[in-house]
Amino acid sequence: MVCQPEIRAPRRQGQPDPPRRASTTEDVKELYVIALCDDEERALDQIEGLLACYQKRMQQDMTFQTERFTSAEELLKRVREEKYRPDLMLLDIFMSGKNGIEAAEELRRLGLNMPLVFLTTSTEHALKAYGVDAIQYLVKPFDQEHFFHAIDSALGQIHRIKESQITIKVAGGFRQINLQEIIYCESQKNYQVFYLAMEECRARMTASGLWEILERFYQFGRCGRSYILNMDHIVSVERGEIVMDNGATIYVPRNKAAEFKKSYFSYYFDRRDDTGGG
Repeated sequence: MVCQPEIRAPRRQGQPDPPRRASTTEDVKELYVIALCDDEERALDQIEGLLACYQKRMQQDMTFQTERFTSAEELLKRVREEKYRPDLMLLDIFMSGKNGIEAAEELRRLGLNMPLVFLTTSTEHALKAYGVDAIQYLVKPFDQEHFFHAIDSALGQIHRIKESQITIKVAGGFRQINLQEIIYCESQKNYQVFYLAMEECRARMTASGLWEILERFYQFGRCGRSYILNMDHIVSVERGEIVMDNGATIYVPRNKAAEFKKSYFSYYFDRRDDTGGG
């Protein structure tokens, strides 16, 4: 039986979320934030309807929070200025102004690694789509089953991404951080400063509390009381200096550097063995 999409009034970027009733244990669901970008409102309505059908069909504890954008520029502005980080993006390609491929290329340059699904009217840009690691390229008009398959693939990739993320409490709420984006962390009084690939952020917590979160991930090593380093981002370890691939130099006492150097080389050679490096 084909699901009949429920067409709702569109909620545009900038509008407040509708009020939510108080949740109980039975109401807890996994939230997926999805960005929809198409310059046709009718197409956005159709996509939202198909997502609603997908939820009904799966009958799982999940909910989709969608946000609609009618141009690539509008989407990119939200990403750059408001640190908007959806779990999934569904993009049209042929739009006025910047097209979907150009938008995807900029998103990747900004370090966003969420799954991308292109929904378009032509196969013209199919090769370019895979150049930005799009997981699906659907040609309109596409049927429900092909759309559902694309969402299945996207959710599978999202789950893999979330396994390599941590969630920390920051000013104004919570923040999800991809582990590979963390270059190093520094303790500054009552705060931990995260030096990321594209930015910095601060969390009010102890160094030991942060280490309890990160020590289970093999690529992180603690250097003294003040630093936690992602060893995938280390360029060199020399006496009292550790150089990271973002250009930062971390100065530590020589005895601490010597201890850390042992841990780093153990990790480095174990990783080479795992990847077959010679």
